[in-house]
Amino acid sequence: MLKKLMISAAVSTLMVSGAMAQANPPAAKADAAPVDAAKFLSSQSTDQWVFSKFKGTDVLGPDNAQVGNVNDLLFDKNGKILGLIVGVGGFLGIGEKSVAIDMSAFQAVPADTGSTTGAGGGGAAMSSNNDPTATKLKVSWTKDQLKNAPDFQYFKPPSRTTSGAGGSPTTGMAPRPMSPAGDR
Repeated sequence: MLKKLMISAAVSTLMVSGAMAQANPPAAKADAAPVDAAKFLSSQSTDQWVFSKFKGTDVLGPDNAQVGNVNDLLFDKNGKILGLIVGVGGFLGIGEKSVAIDMSAFQAVPADTGSTTGAGGGGAAMSSNNDPTATKLKVSWTKDQLKNAPDFQYFKPPSRTTSGAGGSPTTGMAPRPMSPAGDR
């Protein structure tokens, strides 16, 4: 009987301490490291762009004809933007070639620059004029020149397989040795 009483008291203590820990949130605000306001940005200005709007943006050639569109962004570990990955050629992504272009090669132009889509697209062009962040990008190369540019290769980590070590093809780890039946 005493054993049951001690066990129930211990269980009750554990449950109450857990409930008390949840009921009293820590006053971490006073103990937290100070927030450096210089590391936070509060808003976007008219001369700044966000990548979510840049992805898929038309890239125009010197004659304002579309030569590709923005597929990706390349930046280093310090956050410096090195360039944009532009998809050139192909149809619906099939046969498309990725070309990395340095940021200095782009010129931002108004969104209504380039080929028009006809009467149905007029309303969209009018509304985009009110948004200074709605842009297209222009480069000095033609579509054919970009098709002949070097392909951009995404980094592929080396495979984890080992040669001659007898590793597992899925994990790279050696299989466990089988113990003889008598050791069990």
